Amino acid sequence: MTLKHVFLAALATLAAVTLTAAGPGSGTITGKITYDGTPAKQKPIDMSKEPSCASQHPTPITTETVVTGPGNTLENVVVYISAGAPDEAAPSAPVNFDQKGCQYVPHMLAFQTNQELKISNDDQTSHNIHPLAKINQEWNKSQPPGTPPIIAKYDKAEMIHVKCNIHPWMSGTFAVLKNSHYSVSDKDGNFKLPNLPPGKYTITAWHEPDQEMTQDVEISGSETKTVSFVFKLKPY
Repeated sequence: MTLKHVFLAALATLAAVTLTAAGPGSGTITGKITYDGTPAKQKPIDMSKEPSCASQHPTPITTETVVTGPGNTLENVVVYISAGAPDEAAPSAPVNFDQKGCQYVPHMLAFQTNQELKISNDDQTSHNIHPLAKINQEWNKSQPPGTPPIIAKYDKAEMIHVKCNIHPWMSGTFAVLKNSHYSVSDKDGNFKLPNLPPGKYTITAWHEPDQEMTQDVEISGSETKTVSFVFKLKPY
């Protein structure tokens, strides 16, 4: 074989490897979450009974049930593949849910079934974490300052509201999902679902307390499909 033939064969091999690496699994669904209507006004939180937490918020904070941005964008909306993608084994890395300044961080936490959930208390006061599961087992546990993280798992998909039995303003959500194809909209309402093999999918967008919208999208290759969701909000 001549040097020219060796060079051409090498190029062909490289092209085949590149095609395989970029092949199925390279499709992406992206988009933006916005709202129509008048969102409920978020209430200021009075932390005066917890001075150690209040001192962490020089500017008083508000509740986070509806977090909006410029251009009527909506934050903290969970967007996920609800049909068309197989269930997946949980990743080995845990997800973290922190209590800091008497707030849940993040407010909306998405993770997979059977994935380890690590709940930490960074505050100088005790908390009582109470996820209000309806499909999974409900529990509530006290966590004094300086104690180790609470470790938990959920084996069924569910949207779970989380509250603190000590501090009634503390509120959050666990979005427990069956696969890794999920995203939580950012402050600009953006979301992204990458690495999708060719196929037909149902995309669900969920906003607390219980608003849900779906769209069907087909991925045929390495293209990017753009979808949008507009939630109807009411001022209460």
